[in-house]
Amino acid sequence: MELSAIGRAVLVAREGARLEAYRDSVGVWTIGVGHTSAAGPPTVRPGLTITPEECEAIFARDVARFARTVAQAVPEDLPDHAFDALVSLCFNIGQGAFLRSTLLRRLRAGDRAGAAEAILMWNRPAAILPRRQAEHDQFLTPYATAMPCARRGDTGPVNAPRPARSAERRPLPRGPAPVAPRRPAEPPAPPRSGLAALWRWLLRR
Repeated sequence: MELSAIGRAVLVAREGARLEAYRDSVGVWTIGVGHTSAAGPPTVRPGLTITPEECEAIFARDVARFARTVAQAVPEDLPDHAFDALVSLCFNIGQGAFLRSTLLRRLRAGDRAGAAEAILMWNRPAAILPRRQAEHDQFLTPYATAMPCARRGDTGPVNAPRPARSAERRPLPRGPAPVAPRRPAEPPAPPRSGLAALWRWLLRR
């Protein structure tokens, strides 16, 4: 399982992309798309700057690691929208916290509704709650039904590529219905007995 293009766009919208190091809402030094030193190199320190190309490369490396952690931990039949929501959560709370979570325990037990509610347990600091609510909604809602928002309460969904419509749902081409060819009329069957009747039948042919 891999993070979809929609999930990637939504995650970037939630994290933001910054080329200069900054402290996040809990004071952790961060750069790029939510990259912290705990995720691996580069070590984030005050004054660190990166280029847009470095930002993209760091994010690609980080998100692949988090997606792999989620893929190895969750049921294989999890739909893409639910998987993407869990990668978003894992990216934010960390791999260790995700693997120890009530959410994962419920999911492995087959309780997907309970797992969705457990996403909302990660509600600190208070400013993170709209993101958690959006991850909860994304977990439960197929992309064909509604595209996800970065945060619940946003004026619209994230601008992301929509999934292709399946062939079964494409409208059939319109046009006149095909007409079956008419079968030629068959001659009447010959009479079963009587020479006079047989002669009349032959004359009619």
